[in-house]
Amino acid sequence: MSDTADAPHYPLSGVRVVDLSHIYNGPYATYLLALAGAEVIKIEPPGGEHLRHRAALGGAALPFAMLNGNKKSLCLDLKCAEGHAVLLDLVRRSDVLVENFAPGVTDRLGFGPEAVQAINPRLIYASSTGYGRSGPYRDFPAMDLTMQAMCGVMSINGFPDRPPVKAGPALCDFFAGIHLYGGIVTALYDREKTGRGRVVEVSMQESVYASLSSNLGMYHGSGGKAPSRTGNRHGGLAEAPYNVYPTRDGFIAIICNNTRHFHALLKTMQREDLADDPRFASLKDRVAHIEEIDALVGAWTRGFAKLELAAMLRANRVPCAPIRELPEVVMDENMHARGSLQFIDHPEFGRIVVSHSPMRYDGTPLLPLQPSPRLGADTASVLRDVLGMSEADIERLQGAKQEEGSALHKLGAAAPRPH
Repeated sequence: MSDTADAPHYPLSGVRVVDLSHIYNGPYATYLLALAGAEVIKIEPPGGEHLRHRAALGGAALPFAMLNGNKKSLCLDLKCAEGHAVLLDLVRRSDVLVENFAPGVTDRLGFGPEAVQAINPRLIYASSTGYGRSGPYRDFPAMDLTMQAMCGVMSINGFPDRPPVKAGPALCDFFAGIHLYGGIVTALYDREKTGRGRVVEVSMQESVYASLSSNLGMYHGSGGKAPSRTGNRHGGLAEAPYNVYPTRDGFIAIICNNTRHFHALLKTMQREDLADDPRFASLKDRVAHIEEIDALVGAWTRGFAKLELAAMLRANRVPCAPIRELPEVVMDENMHARGSLQFIDHPEFGRIVVSHSPMRYDGTPLLPLQPSPRLGADTASVLRDVLGMSEADIERLQGAKQEEGSALHKLGAAAPRPH
């Protein structure tokens, strides 16, 4: 990719990424790369990557559109000789390769780190796995649910008198994707100084651990006892009030992490007489009387609508937020005003809302959002414009029928939808 003299300069302009990733964590990392200006070429197998197969479930396929916009789609059979050769030719001309296969898969297929860096020493090889490319858990299967179980997320989520509960968002996948993006950009910066690429490795397990900080504080503070689940209270039971409280039409989250916040809450409640109550004098005292705090606050919040109450509390600088449903989140006024959420017209899903990158670069406008491409929509253009293939060679490859399968597949706009 190259910028014209009048075009805005994006931080990763000129960086070419070969994207072999699938589902959530790898595609989110490469989506962030694309929105920072990189040219991302997503290579998919015949039939497309796994998320496309959820089309039969309606909205279940929408995450593909959310994570694969602003990319090019090249449909390629990497298990056949010609497809494998095309991949290696593309690697020679690229800066980054991203994959999130199980450890050892790319080595067996002939495009592991050693193979690709032998032909392009400047290549950044970025790999995301469940538990790492080494260690005793290396070959354990890793999905977000199993990772939440292994990483401790489920053990601390939920209420103490109920079974463990998974977190609703795919935390492990996306934490890994964010770290993978950071690792790739760090390696690109290092390459500017050394001239050489390197292998970047991110594990889902290691990406999650630091987020357990509050709960680990309770674990260490108790002499190594497993902490109980705290529901909507602070994971380390170190703050009060800190909970979700009922309102007339839903719920509201309120947190007071210092005495100033607590006194502001009492002012809003018109209970300033409690400011001198010894049960609530300090944070330590309030935590010791957490049940009384929650009962007091909950009885008060029941008398208000959640938006009315949030406005009252914010007016007095009390940290709070109404508990919003997904329809409210999708239409968030602030995120739409900032361009973080945008409506696009998608050729498969119609008018949908997708997210932009959370990262902003001063002086550069947000990159215009492009819908995720149909499977193989850019196959011919990538072969022609990136690899310099002639039209005759492209036709030959697209039409070739080999015993081991076609290397390339005409799956552009005329292709049938995968099932």
